[in-house]
Amino acid sequence: MKLLVCVSKTPDTTAKIAFKDNNSAFEEDGVQFIMNPYDEWYALVRALEVKEAVGGSVTIINVGPAANDTIIRKGLAIGADSAVRIDANPQSAMFVARQIAEYAKGEDFDAIFVGKETIDHNGSEVGAMVAELLDQPYISFANHLELDGKVATISREIEGGVEVAELEVPFVLSAAKGLAEQRIPNMRGIMMAKRKPLKVVPPTAFEDQAVVVSYELPPAKAAVKMVDPENLDELVRLLHEEAKVI
Repeated sequence: MKLLVCVSKTPDTTAKIAFKDNNSAFEEDGVQFIMNPYDEWYALVRALEVKEAVGGSVTIINVGPAANDTIIRKGLAIGADSAVRIDANPQSAMFVARQIAEYAKGEDFDAIFVGKETIDHNGSEVGAMVAELLDQPYISFANHLELDGKVATISREIEGGVEVAELEVPFVLSAAKGLAEQRIPNMRGIMMAKRKPLKVVPPTAFEDQAVVVSYELPPAKAAVKMVDPENLDELVRLLHEEAKVI
């Protein structure tokens, strides 16, 4: 089974968010970056579990500059066999998807795994775009996967229940919580990662049709208001007029 896992670099969940260049770019100075948790904990680990069960290989792919190599090496330390970095500074989800799809076209992967979303943009766009560009089936928000030869049975939660789909490889899958359990790289994996291949390839020419013009931080939270427990009318008024929850 030949598997491709798409990984991205995101700010740590505790990072302070700020923008620069007239709010058109994210301020990276002083920010700690990590591998996107949905890519690492669920997509990558489930791909490794599949390889361990049926054999094959796991390749991770990232679209980004050389600064992303540290994140990529972590994926190799967790257990991926090889890595590819498309040497570009992506400006849109479509750009990322196009680069991944162009690379995957000539590699005959049985399945492509992505995290359900990145924790910075929360767009959930790349997986669906890759599937469309490759003309492959796409299952989003998967939380269970079983393989029987070339047939996959995939489950995902939907409102009020669970949906189960059956399909043949190749396919694209976005991984949600429950698909796998996080793995921590051990010392042996970290040492082996230094010797595993990390291939850097140039990007495919592509002109973005939609680019981000500016970013804006959400309004600051208002100060806490204390309400006398005997003054229920005031509490109801605040919940209705200000919090707008009733």
